[in-house]
Amino acid sequence: MLRFVTSNPGKVREAREYLPEPVERVAYDYPEIQSEDLGAIAAAGARDAFEEVGEPVFVDDAGLFIDAFDGFPGPYSSYVEDRLGIERVRTLASREDDDAASFRAVVAYADDDTVETFEGAVPGRIVAPCGDGGFGYDPIFEHRGRTFAEMSTEEKNAVSHRGRALSKFADWLAERNDGSRSDG
Repeated sequence: MLRFVTSNPGKVREAREYLPEPVERVAYDYPEIQSEDLGAIAAAGARDAFEEVGEPVFVDDAGLFIDAFDGFPGPYSSYVEDRLGIERVRTLASREDDDAASFRAVVAYADDDTVETFEGAVPGRIVAPCGDGGFGYDPIFEHRGRTFAEMSTEEKNAVSHRGRALSKFADWLAERNDGSRSDG
């Protein structure tokens, strides 16, 4: 059983699509360190959650990174969305010559012995809001000609930053489990 520390049931559904073991959601609001490094934030959260839960856990952290703003809002994406809204972020980005952006996610796993991180990213660009699906910045983030808000959940999950990180995590788990079986 893998324990995913998150308050978002949608993230749990996505994780279940990628991971070979059953995934259980654990509700724990771990403190989030302030850093510009998603990996450091996720690793600290996983370590804290492991200490609280007392069993192996994984967490994720994600953000929108706008090239013209040197990656901002990045780890501060949720805060910026709450304060400015996606339309204002898009308006600010539209004033720049470069509309390139990426969604990035880091999944961090912690147990007694280790904290491992797995990064995923999806390139795109900032566009005028379009589409009714998704959440957060999905209406202004376009990947391959469509915003994430225009994609079905299945289409979005197939290309998502979180999905790419979860896929790397799944590969690591498979290698780790194969190694433990051959050692035993």
